[in-house]
Amino acid sequence: MKKTSTSSALAPLSRRQFFKRSAAAAGAVALPNFIPAPALGRGGAIAPSERIVMGAIGNGGRGNADLHAMLGEADVQFVAVCDVRKSHREAAQRTVDSRYGTQGCAGYRDLRELLARPDLDAVLIATGDRWHALASILAMRAGKDVYCEKPACLTLAEGRQVVETARALGRVYQTGAQRLSEANHVFAIELARAGRLGPVHTVYADCRWRDGQRLDYLPAQPEPPKEEVDWDLWLGPCPWRPFNSGYVNGSGWYHFHDLATDVAMWGAHTIAQALAGLDLTGVTSIEIEYAADGGTMQTRLSNGVKLVLYRTVGSVWQACDLWHGSCGERFEGPGGWAGAADGYAKPDVSSPALLNDFKQVLAEYTGRTHRPLNHARDFFDCVRSRQQPVANPDVMFRSMSICLAADICQQLQHKVKLDLLTFEFIGDTDATRLAVRAMRAPYAA
Repeated sequence: MKKTSTSSALAPLSRRQFFKRSAAAAGAVALPNFIPAPALGRGGAIAPSERIVMGAIGNGGRGNADLHAMLGEADVQFVAVCDVRKSHREAAQRTVDSRYGTQGCAGYRDLRELLARPDLDAVLIATGDRWHALASILAMRAGKDVYCEKPACLTLAEGRQVVETARALGRVYQTGAQRLSEANHVFAIELARAGRLGPVHTVYADCRWRDGQRLDYLPAQPEPPKEEVDWDLWLGPCPWRPFNSGYVNGSGWYHFHDLATDVAMWGAHTIAQALAGLDLTGVTSIEIEYAADGGTMQTRLSNGVKLVLYRTVGSVWQACDLWHGSCGERFEGPGGWAGAADGYAKPDVSSPALLNDFKQVLAEYTGRTHRPLNHARDFFDCVRSRQQPVANPDVMFRSMSICLAADICQQLQHKVKLDLLTFEFIGDTDATRLAVRAMRAPYAA
C-alpha cells in the first residue's frame, strides 16, 4: 500500500502486511463448527485474507441502513458491532450473522472495547452526532480507517482535530456526504465545475431542516439498567443530563443544543455539494448574514459568489421554489442553471440540451477521478489504495465550518466572517468563543 505520513507507533502497512494482519485476527474470532463455503472464499467469494475487516459503531436507524449497504460489498467483512442500546446491538449482530450464515459477530456496549481489537481495518461510525468527532479521533488513534456519518462534528475545534488526526496518522477518512457520489448530484456539480454554466455566481444549498436550538433539558426519569441503555456512554462528551426516554426514542435529542446542531444539521448534507461545484482556488473567507426568524441566510465568498443557505417553512421533503425533493443544491451562471435533489429521475436544468451529455459528463468524472458512483465503495477503494476519498477530512471540515459558522451567526444574531484558510473568525471574539464546546470527562480527545 502507498506510504503515508504517520507516527512510528502506527506505521503504514504494506498491502501484504495489511491482509496478513486481517487474516491472522480473523482466526481469533470464534466461529461455529459449520463454516459456509463463501466464508472460506470458495465458490467465487472473496477469500478472508483479501477482505477489509470492519466494525460498526452505532447501530440505530442510519447506522442500520449503512450496515446493510456495506454488507453487500464482497470484499468487506463485519466481525463486530457496538451500540450503547442492547436492542440495537443485538439486532445488528443478527443482521451480520444472517448475511454470512454464521454466529460469530461480536457485540460491544463500549466503543473503546471494539476499537481495541487488533483485527479491525476500519470502522463505520453512525452514532448520534455528539459522538461523531470523538469516535472518529479515537478510532484513527487505534489504527482504524473511518467512515463517519454526518454532521461530522459539533464544533470547529472538533472538526479541526479530526483533520489533524487523519493527517498525522495517515488514516483514510470519509464522511457520509453520499450525494457527492450519486449520479444526479455529480452531474450538476460537474456542469458547474467545468464551466458549462459559465462562471457560477449563485449556488443554493437546502437548509430547510433547522433544529437543535433548545437550551433546556427534559425532566428526570428512572434510569434503565446499563446493559439496556448505558446512559453515561450515550451522553459521551456532552454535558450531563438526567435520563429521559424522550432523548433516545424517536431521535428526540435532535432538538437540544447540547446534543446537536442547528443549521448544520441539514447543511451537513448539502453545503459540501454546493462547494464541490465551485472553484475555491484563492477563496480566503466567507461572510454570513444573520437571518431573522430562522429564514434563508445569505453568504458571500471572497470571490464574490453567493452561497444561499435556503430556508422555507415546511417539510424538507416538500417541493419548494428551487427543487422538489430534499437535500438539494442548485448552481446558477450566465449560461443557465442546474441542480438535483433526492428522488430525481434526472437532474433539473434550465435547458433540456444540457442533459444531452449526461452519460458523457459522468464518464469524464469517473475517468478523471477514478471514483465509483458509490460512496461506500469509494471509501473501501481508498482503504486499499491509501488515496483520499471524495468526502475526505478537508472537504468535511470546509463544509462543516461554514455550517457551524452559520449556527454561530444565528446564535449571536449578527454577521460573522470566517477565514477559510485558518478557519478562524475575523475580529469577532464572541464567535471565536462559540467555536469550542467543553467535552465532559472522561470523554475527551
